[in-house]
Amino acid sequence: MKYILALDQSTSASKAFLVDGRGEIVRRASLPHRQYYPGDGLAEHDPEEIYRNVMTVLDQAAGDTPLSEIAALAISNQRETVVLWDRRTGKSVCPAIVWQDVRGRDVCARLAGQAEQILRTTGLGLSPYYPASKVAHLLENRPDLLEMARGGDLAMGTIESYLIYRITGRHVTDVSNASRTQLMNLKTLAWDDDMIRIFGLERSMLAPEILPTDGEFGFWKGVPITGVLGDSHATLFGQGCVHPGDTKVSYGTGSSVMMNMGQTPAICPDGSLTTAVAFHYGGRVHYQTEGNITCSCDTLVWLCREMAWFRDEAEIEAMAATVPDAGGVQLVPALSGLGAPYFDGDARGVLCGLSRGSTRAHVARAALEGIAQRCADVTEAMAAFCGSAPALLAADGGGAKNALMMQAQADLAGCRVRCAGHAELSALGAAYMAGLKTGLYASLEEIPARQAAGREYVPRMAPEKREAMRRAWKLAVARAQLK
Repeated sequence: MKYILALDQSTSASKAFLVDGRGEIVRRASLPHRQYYPGDGLAEHDPEEIYRNVMTVLDQAAGDTPLSEIAALAISNQRETVVLWDRRTGKSVCPAIVWQDVRGRDVCARLAGQAEQILRTTGLGLSPYYPASKVAHLLENRPDLLEMARGGDLAMGTIESYLIYRITGRHVTDVSNASRTQLMNLKTLAWDDDMIRIFGLERSMLAPEILPTDGEFGFWKGVPITGVLGDSHATLFGQGCVHPGDTKVSYGTGSSVMMNMGQTPAICPDGSLTTAVAFHYGGRVHYQTEGNITCSCDTLVWLCREMAWFRDEAEIEAMAATVPDAGGVQLVPALSGLGAPYFDGDARGVLCGLSRGSTRAHVARAALEGIAQRCADVTEAMAAFCGSAPALLAADGGGAKNALMMQAQADLAGCRVRCAGHAELSALGAAYMAGLKTGLYASLEEIPARQAAGREYVPRMAPEKREAMRRAWKLAVARAQLK
């Protein structure tokens, strides 16, 4: 065996990579899928389009490599996006409800009295971002789906579960994804009957098996499937954050700031941070605490595509560098509500602090600083929860290539930021886990590709200025939360 085939099914595209024994990507393929925004706070994907794209990119990345040389297929996936499908056909019965979608707000409002029980059981504060309330909303508004559910013909799962069902006919999920549905008991690592009842779901809809991330999920063309986990969990593993206190931040459509908590979970009492399973491999469960930001680098896409203020993200960085600061301008990227540590699905984006002297350059800088500020919100909450702030943020994702934003991140979080030496950490993290499981790699530390180091940033901002910027930022966030 010489290779791992790794799939990264992300919010915007399906990407496949052939990873060799050194941990290097030797072939890649990618196909984007359409984004649908049918209403305020709504976001959908076409599961059939995603499945077709996945099958295509897997074949393209495998290329002419003999399947006998591929040790495993590993999968990382966009989390909290949920699919409903017909067990009899495997076909989806409605659009995939994307993690950004907040149509479950009414369900969450109705269940507010049970929020403490939900948090204590699942480690997740009651929120429409998780699949439980999304599916509850669908069943309440689609009598046909409710009838299918009661008849045992309706299945639900996150993206990896749906894809594995289509590939293998087996309804399974991994523990990292299951722990983000708001339906799994964090201590027993099994579906919780009380959560299923509270959200009005049917037990038959859920996967009969919740497997370890390095479990045996079935086969693709005779190649075993293992190393299956949510994308942010995969980047935590790919960054080598396998010890308590290790922290990473991933910059993509949204951002995930995640800290390894070791083998004992602790639940944030106010729900401002979540607790879930980071990964379960080698017979050991690793827990994590996390702050998930629903809109980060997608802000830059919005400025370019919808607002047409900039040609591309490179122009945003270049223009932002022409001014020493944002000139008092603040851009709060609450384009689909505010995630951690606020969890306000009704919040909306705010551009404020404008004066007659404000320019596009100030807006560009405010956008980059706004993304960094949101991550600093989370590291600040982690410091309050854990008793100490992260000393180092291991950064990855598209935003980690933006030098100005990474320096702002180091300044505003007040800690070192070390960027990954390799891109595609979601796919590589899953590939490394699959490679360890199948014996392609001897240990995580000995994978040659992991020795590459990216650029490192250290705080250069005076503490007084940082504190002033943080105070001004929190006033802007308060404006975003005005009802």
